[in-house]
Amino acid sequence: MRDPKRTLALGLLLVLSVVHNAALAQACSGRLVTHAMGNTCVPETVTRVVALETGELDSAVMLGLAPVGAGSWLGADDPWPDYLADALGGTTYLGLGDRPNLEAIAALAPDLILGSKLRHEALYAQLSQVAPTVFTETVGAPWKENLRLHGEALGRAAEAQALLEAYEARAAAFRERLGDRAPTISVVRFLPREIRVYQRASFSGSVLADAGLPRPPSGDVDGFAASITEEGVPEIGGDVLFVSVYGPKAETAYPRVTSGPLWAGLEAVRRGRVYEVAEDIWMLGVGVGAAERILDDLEIYLEHYTRASGAPRGE
Repeated sequence: MRDPKRTLALGLLLVLSVVHNAALAQACSGRLVTHAMGNTCVPETVTRVVALETGELDSAVMLGLAPVGAGSWLGADDPWPDYLADALGGTTYLGLGDRPNLEAIAALAPDLILGSKLRHEALYAQLSQVAPTVFTETVGAPWKENLRLHGEALGRAAEAQALLEAYEARAAAFRERLGDRAPTISVVRFLPREIRVYQRASFSGSVLADAGLPRPPSGDVDGFAASITEEGVPEIGGDVLFVSVYGPKAETAYPRVTSGPLWAGLEAVRRGRVYEVAEDIWMLGVGVGAAERILDDLEIYLEHYTRASGAPRGE
């Protein structure tokens, strides 16, 4: 049996929330955006946006608005993903994606700040004093929902939807060309002090799923990624292996692992189906621009699987 007092309290909270939101909307001279941290009034027209890391950066550029400042996971000397760099000649580097320089942000006088609760929750109050701030809940696999929110915040919701529809159509066309010939795909990333096998609940995993590509057991998991030891290399599996490296290869286990017997024993290695892909696209982009470029890679490296005649002889 329901507690009448609890039911009444919940009802009052709902009414107060509705009243509060209505008051915010009435007081807002621009557009009221609901996001991971609540409701924020953003300008009707946004011209000076700050993107706190690469997912927001991808969204802003693909929606036609180069940020005045942005964070990145790349070094200060060359901070921008190559596929976005041409649009960012006037963009100020603000530091690593989870440690933005607040003074530098304030100096840019933005009219909107985009970030995520996952990375920047502790900074939300300070950032909101600088400019209206809109956060997604997290990053990575929910990049489509994030793009929709970024589009809403930037006043470019229709453009965001058009980008997603174009991507979905392209992924569907690739799936159809694959038919029943889809190979199993593994994605491995070498970082300093860590080797990761990426799983379904990751950015790259979401794009592979959209493209209709199955995973071997190591990647066919509802998780983000698994750390493995060098002794765990034989468990990677997969018909095709995509590899990325964060930072200089010499600072990771890449040279040692890829020259060792366990790596040589992988089926994808023995068949010559290991492809090194761009870190800034497969791992750091986490947006529609990067997703489109992953499709580029799939079309190039898996081209023989999409031929009408099927996979090559000897499969």
